Amino acid sequence: MIIAYLKLEVRRTLRDTGFVIFGIGMPVMMYLLFTNLGENAAEWKTASMVGMAAYGALGAALSTGGGVAEDKALGWLRQLRITPMSPRQVVTGRALTGSVTVLPAIVAVLAAGGLLNGVRLDAWQWVALSVLLWLGALPFTLLGLGNGYRLSAQTTGVVNMACNLGLAVVGGLWFPVDLFPGWLRSLSQYTPANRFADLGWSTTLGHAPGLTTVMVLLGWLLVFGSYAVISYRRAARTA
Repeated sequence: MIIAYLKLEVRRTLRDTGFVIFGIGMPVMMYLLFTNLGENAAEWKTASMVGMAAYGALGAALSTGGGVAEDKALGWLRQLRITPMSPRQVVTGRALTGSVTVLPAIVAVLAAGGLLNGVRLDAWQWVALSVLLWLGALPFTLLGLGNGYRLSAQTTGVVNMACNLGLAVVGGLWFPVDLFPGWLRSLSQYTPANRFADLGWSTTLGHAPGLTTVMVLLGWLLVFGSYAVISYRRAARTA
């Protein structure tokens, strides 16, 4: 049953033209703008490509919560509550949907880097980069779901936008963390967005992500996953 539910949610998401245009087009435009104003080194074009692909995936993952909030207002959660699916299965199905919809944003930015900015990586690095950024976006999908289950549709949009911008800036997705003050640079290394992008930065440097990166991301996955399940249970009781 969860497979049928997953197919249904994917079709509903990809029918949203606004999501497809802005969720994919905006990160590509920002990447090309940030890397083509003035003279830029090849290292910056590669690092920025990873950061903007992560930013696109982050935005697409969080936007899953907007659809959930709208579903709640329409009574969709009441329909799910009478099915045999448990709260964990419902959240998992919606999280898998969000994971699928982050792929176009990642691929579009990587394509812009390779085709327009001349970024050169080995074939295995392109594959590993895409897969790691895809899998690493899961904590943000769960954060978006938690917001969507807990908040109204209007408030979810505002909160998700604040989360998107805040996590991207503090995580160093737009600018190198080396430009940050010392205290902010230290803090950034424990934020989910910075460790998420580090999956890609490590890959472009030719080595696997460090143990700290993996552990920090798993910690955030547990926190945001618990938040999403608790929020769903609360919403299902009151919907």
